Amino acid sequence: MARKTKKKTAAKKKPALASAKSAKPARKMKVARARNAGRAAGADPKRVSAILAKLDEAYPEATCELRHENPFQLLVSTILSAQCTDVRVNQVAETLYKKYPDAKAFAYATPSELEMEIRPTGFFRNKTKSVMGASKAILERFGGEVPRTMEEMLTLPGVARKTGNVVLGTAYGITSGIVVDTHVLRLSKRLDLTRNEDPKKVEQNLMEIIPREKWIQFSHQLIWHGRRICHARKPKCVECNLEPICYSKDKTV
Repeated sequence: MARKTKKKTAAKKKPALASAKSAKPARKMKVARARNAGRAAGADPKRVSAILAKLDEAYPEATCELRHENPFQLLVSTILSAQCTDVRVNQVAETLYKKYPDAKAFAYATPSELEMEIRPTGFFRNKTKSVMGASKAILERFGGEVPRTMEEMLTLPGVARKTGNVVLGTAYGITSGIVVDTHVLRLSKRLDLTRNEDPKKVEQNLMEIIPREKWIQFSHQLIWHGRRICHARKPKCVECNLEPICYSKDKTV
C-alpha cells in the first residue's frame, strides 16, 4: 500500500512541474510586453538619428535658459520655474540672489518676506517652503554643496527628477537622465518617440532610444524647439526643419 501511495504522489507532481515550465514563457511574454509599453513606431533608430541630426542643425548651442552663477542658484531657479516661464524667473532672480546670495541666506530667511520676493513666479507659498527646506538640507546634510547624484537630489524638498536632471546635467554635466518638462513631453509625443503620458515613463522611453551622450543636449534642444517653433496650439510647421519627418496629427501644413 505504501508503494502505491508513493507512485500516486509522484504522478501528481509531474503535471505540476510541466505547468511550471509552461508558465515561464508566459512570464517572459509579460515582461516583454511591459518593456514595450509606450514604445512608438517613430522610435526606429534611423528615424531617431535623423531627428537628432535635425536638432543639432537647428540648435547647435542650445542650453538652459535659466540664468545662474552656480549650481545652488540653478537649483532655486528650477524650483521657481514650476508653472512659470524662464523669462519671469530670470526677472525675479536679478534681485533675489543679491538679497539671498547663498543657501544659508535662504535657509534662515523670513518666510513672509521670501514669499513676497518670489510671488511673481506663482505658487509662492509652496515654493518658499521648498526653497527654504532644500537650502536647510544642503547646509545640514551636504556641507553647503548641491549634491551630485540623483538619489541625493531627490531627498531635497521640492526636488523631483525633472529638477534633478536640470541641475545635474547643466551645472555638473552629469547624465543622470533626460529632462521631461511640458515641452519635452509634448514634442516627444508629437514626434512619436513615446506614447506614454506619465513623465517618468516618457523619460524611460527616451533614455532607451537616445544615446546617453546626447541626453543633456537633447533636452535643451527639444525645449528650445518647443518654445520657438513647436508651440502647443499653433505649431509653426512651415518653419520647422523636422517637418519632413514628422507625421503628427496636429501639423499645420
